[in-house]
Amino acid sequence: MKLDAIIVGSGINGLVAAVHLLSKGWKVAVYEAASLPGGAVKSGEYIEPGFLHDWAAMNLSLFAGSAFHQKYGEELAECGLEFASAAHCFASVFPDGTWLGVSNDAAVNAARISKISENDANTWRDLTDGFGKQAEAIFAILGSPMGVGGLGKLFWSLLRKLKPTGLSDLGRFLMTSPRSWLDNTFENGKVKAMLAAWGMHLDFAPDTAGGALFPYLEGMANQAFGMALGKGGAQCLTDSLVALIERKGGQVICNSKVVEILTEKGRARSIVLESGEEVQAKKAIIANLAPSGLARLTGDTGDETFDQKIAKYEHAPGTMMIHLALDGPLEWSAGKELQSFAYVHIAPSLDQMAKTYTQAKANLLPDEPVIVVGQPTAIDSSRAPDGRHVLWLQVRMVPGTIQGDAAGIITATDWEIAKIEMAERAFDLIEAHAPGLRAKTISSRVVGP
Repeated sequence: MKLDAIIVGSGINGLVAAVHLLSKGWKVAVYEAASLPGGAVKSGEYIEPGFLHDWAAMNLSLFAGSAFHQKYGEELAECGLEFASAAHCFASVFPDGTWLGVSNDAAVNAARISKISENDANTWRDLTDGFGKQAEAIFAILGSPMGVGGLGKLFWSLLRKLKPTGLSDLGRFLMTSPRSWLDNTFENGKVKAMLAAWGMHLDFAPDTAGGALFPYLEGMANQAFGMALGKGGAQCLTDSLVALIERKGGQVICNSKVVEILTEKGRARSIVLESGEEVQAKKAIIANLAPSGLARLTGDTGDETFDQKIAKYEHAPGTMMIHLALDGPLEWSAGKELQSFAYVHIAPSLDQMAKTYTQAKANLLPDEPVIVVGQPTAIDSSRAPDGRHVLWLQVRMVPGTIQGDAAGIITATDWEIAKIEMAERAFDLIEAHAPGLRAKTISSRVVGP
């Protein structure tokens, strides 16, 4: 097989790369160790017939708003991609029985905030007014080629638009932690916590430098565009990408584990499959893998600096997934309106989120982890039988290797055992805000990090 490019791993970034290169006339094949493509972006009836659960990724908004989707969206729609749009995007619940959330209506959001802080409501209105200009600059940075030439061109473009002061302010913002930005922007702790929860989705705890972007961007973007879920499950995104790859003459080859990437004179030349077969690429080998996974395949590349850096790469804490099939919607104590939100966060304060992150980084099971309660059937009723619901839970953050329990209760250090007890901890946290969760549960599935 004569290929221009080999892509290792069929996660979304790998599939997107394949579409791009095929559109340029390259011959491309994607090799995937698992039996199905998609990585974290897949769906299935994992616990009960008729109940469709997203394996990990549920929110597809970043993809829906991407330059890639803008370019290939029509073709992907022809291949089956369809979104279900959430008008009520995310909310947080608090110990005093209240909630605060963001919908796709700026006036509604400002009114909610004004009930607890008129100053913060005015700040929210100001952020809303300035989002268009800020978003243009931020998305230009996120979408820029990472080479010196591309970044240099971007720098001069932004300098002309923003002037030195504006560019300096943007640079500081991009390096700022969530807590620093939130403390300098808002006065009410609930507003801060509602937005800071988004940092935890991307492993940016309140005091992690460079994390302020995500609470800001998710708050403003969800308000401006709503949240996009995959109609019938996130699997529709993976399926449409695979179909488009095949339409363009490419291949996605599953059950084909790559065990080695061979290099020659500092360049990747071929892959070796578990079967022993060697496949060469004329132009590129692209690894859609975590850095530690890439290091296992390349071994000593001959580039000492690269090898040292990849060996020292530090991964963020892990996430535990829980899938539930329910016989009815959650009964949120803070208000029935919460049933219509795609996400409800149980993350009451910046200090609690920071503590959770510190405990997980110390290889301890957090005593009060952040819980992301995904309610996909509130947006897309096709995912469950009539009157029934799917619940998608993320327990963030947890350690990859357990050395203890911050609460001093769970003694297991094997995730296959500890995940059951950790799930009960998560259920307790949810029951405190939505009594009756366990009684509504038909069946469940817990996946360790």
